[in-house]
Formats: sequence, structure tokens, C-alpha cells
Amino acid sequence: MTGPFEELANLDKLIHEPARLAIMTALSACQSADFTFLLQLTGLSKGNLSSHLSKLEGGGLVQIEKRFVGKTPNTLISLTPTGQEAITRHWHLLDKLRQGAQQ
Repeated sequence: MTGPFEELANLDKLIHEPARLAIMTALSACQSADFTFLLQLTGLSKGNLSSHLSKLEGGGLVQIEKRFVGKTPNTLISLTPTGQEAITRHWHLLDKLRQGAQQ
């Protein structure tokens, strides 16, 4: 039997990084969000947000769609089905670890 602290090793390190966890959590609460919204929500720089989104996209967790709204470029980000499952599983495991640590 493993204790709650040993279970920390089971956390998805791609998601668990604080900025990526914030991005994934925000996206799990909505159908999609644009780059500017995530920029304001997370407080990250454009380059930092772009880097984290690239890592999440590379892991198959988010889908990035570049489009135009009128003549203005717009980047829309959404969770993939795999990403939705991953963030749900991640928060479930964190809740389980928190509960186990309180006993």
C-alpha cells in the first residue's frame, strides 16, 4: 500500500507545472478561450504563455486554432478530449492526495 506522498510521483508533470495547471483548469471550465483571455487570466508573458501552450499541444492536451475575426488575427485554444480527461484525472488525484494527507 502506498501513502499519499508516494502517490505524488503519479502526478502528470506536463499538467502539474503551475502555469500549465492554471491554463488547463481555465480551459476545463469553458468550451474554448482565446490567447488574450488566457494571457490576462494567467498573468504570463506572451512568450511564456505561447511556450506552455506549445508543450500542452505537443502532449495532445490542447488544440490551437489560428483564425481571423474580421481582419484581426485570433488564436483560439480548447482542450482535446484527452486533455479534458487528463485535467479531470489530475484534480481527482490531487483531491485524493489531500484527503489522504489529512488522515
